[in-house]
Amino acid sequence: MSPHASDAAAVPGGQHAAPYATALAAHAHGDWVRLNVPGHQVQPASQPGLDELFGTKIMALDVPPLVDGLDYGPSPTPLAQSAALAAAAWGGRRTWFLTNGASKGNLVTCIALRGIGEEVVLQRSVHSSVIDGLALAGLDAHFVLPSVDTDLGISHGVTAAALADQLDAHPKSAAAYVVTPSYFGAAADVAALADVAHSRGVPLVVDEAWGSHFGFHPGLPTNALRLGADIVISSTHKLAGSLTQSAMLHLGEGPWADRLEPLIDRAFRSMQSTSASALLMASLDLARRQLAVNGRNTITTSLEAAAKLRSRIVVEGRFADPTNRMLAFDDVIAVDPLHVVIDTRAGGISGHQARASLFQEHQVHLEMSTDSVVVAIIGAGAAPDMDRVADALHSLPEVPGAVTAASIELPVPGLRHSTVREAYFAETVIVAAAEAVGRISADSVAAYPPGIPNLLPGEVITSDAVTFLRETVAAPFGYVRGGAAKDMSCFRVVR
Repeated sequence: MSPHASDAAAVPGGQHAAPYATALAAHAHGDWVRLNVPGHQVQPASQPGLDELFGTKIMALDVPPLVDGLDYGPSPTPLAQSAALAAAAWGGRRTWFLTNGASKGNLVTCIALRGIGEEVVLQRSVHSSVIDGLALAGLDAHFVLPSVDTDLGISHGVTAAALADQLDAHPKSAAAYVVTPSYFGAAADVAALADVAHSRGVPLVVDEAWGSHFGFHPGLPTNALRLGADIVISSTHKLAGSLTQSAMLHLGEGPWADRLEPLIDRAFRSMQSTSASALLMASLDLARRQLAVNGRNTITTSLEAAAKLRSRIVVEGRFADPTNRMLAFDDVIAVDPLHVVIDTRAGGISGHQARASLFQEHQVHLEMSTDSVVVAIIGAGAAPDMDRVADALHSLPEVPGAVTAASIELPVPGLRHSTVREAYFAETVIVAAAEAVGRISADSVAAYPPGIPNLLPGEVITSDAVTFLRETVAAPFGYVRGGAAKDMSCFRVVR
């Protein structure tokens, strides 16, 4: 039986329960002689390094799938109960637990959408895993460009009008696929986007990787499922606090639910590991319980911490808070308060330099930086020492030329020459960076974080893209994912 949100009412204890985590703990405490995988079999002598680092408690919780009383046996199993509770907590019909991050959720979604059609309207600033999904599924994408603050190096979202224009231009599209909130916390008007998609007969898919905590406190935006989205990919580990690499895929209770559910279920089975981590799934169960039961109280402390950091920025006057600047864009209707974006160039230092110095000299680890800003992420329920962060930030030296030097600006995407799949599987050759300009990219290449592709397979490589990627990788903390060379001295192109 498929676990639906309606089944959550029958779970003893309701949202206060953690059925899978509780059953896993009980199983781990049993007096077992393990003659199955994983091979450590909770024998410290077999893997002393694991025992020294993790201890036997974690080793005992490292249980494989298909264990009676956990994810196997009489229905509903504890795992099915936990999934039903998650669907109810976020306001959907059904939830799948993912153990390879929201990236897998994007792959699953693309494969599922291929069961509806061959084309999709897609926000250009999607995560690179969506582009990989296009190649795997053979979907042809028609892109909606997001708004971009070129000075701060920030991509936001798309408006309902822009989405409508692309859907009208491509009536055979199987779905509309958007990203909100952005890596910088900018939230789009999901309700309006859902209305546009549904009025044109397609489902709305929302990559809500950075908004898994939305909807659990009145000081936060409403989550996408409750605003009418049909599929939502939730990177639960990011701000909701489950273990790294754990995520959820939610199906909304909307007009497309009956059509989408079997397609998602089949794609999920194809992409899910047959050795899914019990530790990761238990962490999803516990993170859901914490948000649903205690979120209103604990998130209040997180909002207070974020407000303290913003207040120090405003009062001390050296740096700038670009929240109002972000809200001025037509596609941004709210900014997540737990994403604290700080304009460092106003204070005489680039974002990349500030992040590197804070990490190396002050043990303050920020989420990401552009040439102009740094981004601090506060987990839902976390309350870091913001005075320490603000003190460290304001102690940074000014760097001569940081304000007047040209910013590393986001490049405008090149013209499309072919579909992603055609270029992905084409015969390729690697050429020097200077020779790559004007050629057709065979790779999905993205400055990381945030992992938004700056080059797609099938796009013409521009000189601006080459410059951006090479300057990014040369900056402190600079990293580019998917390039043919670590220093971006060469590119993989279609022969």
